[in-house]
Amino acid sequence: MKIKEFFSWKNKMFWLNLLAMIVVAVVLIFIVLKSLDAYTRHGEAIAVPNAKGMTIAQAQTLFKNEGLEAVISDSTYVKDKPAGIILEHSPQSGRRVKKGRVIYLTINTLTVPLQLVPDVADNSSLRQAQARILAAGFKLNTPEHISGAKDWVYGIKHNGNMLKPGDKAPVGANLTLVVGDGTSDEMELGDTEPITDDTLISDDSFF
Repeated sequence: MKIKEFFSWKNKMFWLNLLAMIVVAVVLIFIVLKSLDAYTRHGEAIAVPNAKGMTIAQAQTLFKNEGLEAVISDSTYVKDKPAGIILEHSPQSGRRVKKGRVIYLTINTLTVPLQLVPDVADNSSLRQAQARILAAGFKLNTPEHISGAKDWVYGIKHNGNMLKPGDKAPVGANLTLVVGDGTSDEMELGDTEPITDDTLISDDSFF
């Protein structure tokens, strides 16, 4: 059979071969598309759940049940929130992602950072010390009174321990000011021996 006769529209073999090629091409395209779907997990995208306010364990369980993986990537300190809870995560809740996606968590730090305690011992009145301590972000317990000048600050304590200049305490910690109660711990003038004429005479006798 000549080539011209083979490609003639009257030749059944030509049409059968053409149809077979079309079928094969369609099947190949279908297989490729299915393979791409399987490779990219097309149609398996899920919405990221909201884990804000949860503990680390709760968040990891939540994401695991959705086929996602949770990893702690950062931490920051928010004093009004419990340690270790989820503050943010990326991608955010509601975003659609594929299963197996890693979700990056930002948690409230597990340890409270330390902050320098203002040096108020032996240089401040009670009122001045209170203003400086509160302005630094600390809290104050009821002052502890000792013998000394009234309302003069002699020291500052944290958990019962006297702090030294340059010491630090956890941010927001409760501190106790050690304050004079108005009585001196030194000998008052009234307790000394009164000076009399006899004393002066007695002293003059040495000359």
